[in-house]
Amino acid sequence: MSSIECFVPSMSGEDISVTVESFSRSDSFTGVTILSGVSLRATGTLRSIAEAVSEKFLLLYTKDQPLDMGMFALDRILAIAEDTKADMLYADHYQMVNTGDSGPVRKKHPLIDCQKGALRDDFDFGSILVFRSSAFRRAVKAMTEDYSWGALYDLRLRMKKIVHVNEYLYTEIETDNRKSGEKQFDYVDPRNRDVQIEMEKICTEHLKRIGAYLEPVFKEPDAEALGVVRGEDGLPEGCPVTASVVIPVYNRVRTVRDAVESALAQKCDFTFNVIVVDNHSTDGTTELLEEIASEDSRLVHIVPAKYDLGIGGCWNLAVHSGHCGEYAVQLDSDDVYSGPDTLSKIVTAFREQKCAMVVGTYQMTDFNMNPIPPGIIDHKEWTETNGRNNALRINGLGAPRAFWTPLLRRINLPNTSYGEDYALGLRISREYRIGRIYDVLYCCRRWEGNSDAALDIEKVNANNLYKDRIRTWELEARMK
Repeated sequence: MSSIECFVPSMSGEDISVTVESFSRSDSFTGVTILSGVSLRATGTLRSIAEAVSEKFLLLYTKDQPLDMGMFALDRILAIAEDTKADMLYADHYQMVNTGDSGPVRKKHPLIDCQKGALRDDFDFGSILVFRSSAFRRAVKAMTEDYSWGALYDLRLRMKKIVHVNEYLYTEIETDNRKSGEKQFDYVDPRNRDVQIEMEKICTEHLKRIGAYLEPVFKEPDAEALGVVRGEDGLPEGCPVTASVVIPVYNRVRTVRDAVESALAQKCDFTFNVIVVDNHSTDGTTELLEEIASEDSRLVHIVPAKYDLGIGGCWNLAVHSGHCGEYAVQLDSDDVYSGPDTLSKIVTAFREQKCAMVVGTYQMTDFNMNPIPPGIIDHKEWTETNGRNNALRINGLGAPRAFWTPLLRRINLPNTSYGEDYALGLRISREYRIGRIYDVLYCCRRWEGNSDAALDIEKVNANNLYKDRIRTWELEARMK
């Protein structure tokens, strides 16, 4: 029978005894090494483990909390490891979640499969990571850089075969009880900038190893190359104005007026309009938009004939309509532009940076427009030299986003309501430059009505699975 050696962070004596007793229920268990005063995220720690381990398999427990392994759980993991020849394994589990007055509650915490494109450095593997020791040593030996935060990320990117055991094999204590909407901006928190720089370097080196790295060489947007003719006014045929603000909306009667009015208040030396695709709202949004449109002809109110459109489908409808300008600029129905110069700055960026897409900077606010943490999100991880590669690691590209319409009409967005803009950004960045604006252009309002404010684990997993799939498809295209 194969044996496994366990390595756990330093905890209080009581907690250590609980965790050790949990491991010892398995006949395959040979012992625990307590890691005192070191971090599993540091390369030096992993080197020490590689030198110390003597068994065929090793287990890293990544949390500084008590752990309860399920009955025969280690034996089950090892059996699957032997059957599949896996280099690394992780498993679904339970979490003890503090719900307040009612006390801790045990909840299921399912995970998702680790695809080729699962390049996020925050991929959820749970707190139990099992490795074939030979694969662990091989990977650590190849890790020539010393990292302070990204060692585990570097390690798992070097694993050849990773197996997800979709069985609930242990119970951990969850200490981060924030809602999904509060967690999603952690990776762009300015306080984590040094960590992000290190993670970017690790991901970039991985892309070079697998042949998916792209040099900073770009096509320039060229209407003639796309077979698009410009009229006497200089605009591409089929584009009646220079820019269009595109707002998909469904049941946002409380916020959509603010969004539309911030768009109509733009001061520009070019023509523009605002296209709102009203996806069959039932809460009074439709009537409100009809009222505004009757007072300002620049507002184009479109209600789709189809009932199967997601946000991406609404965008496609707006872009392919006869109303869309040369540049299509995003605005969510519960957010607002930060000032009347947003649209002008975006169009200037297109012209000066010779790009096919522009990404701006935004300020996080509450519903009443008061700034909230983490504050200004400038997505500095998007750079001219490496943004198109780093985009495969991060989970979003920033806001507001804007696109060159002639190209957008060729590519189109996926007809989904999550990840559609990210998929488009990855596709554009494969060939074209994405321009950047570091002035605050946009106020991202966080409130209870946000569609991502409080998602359950199944929905979070579905969203992450889809984005990982998008990354996988893009990765395979780049590897060609």
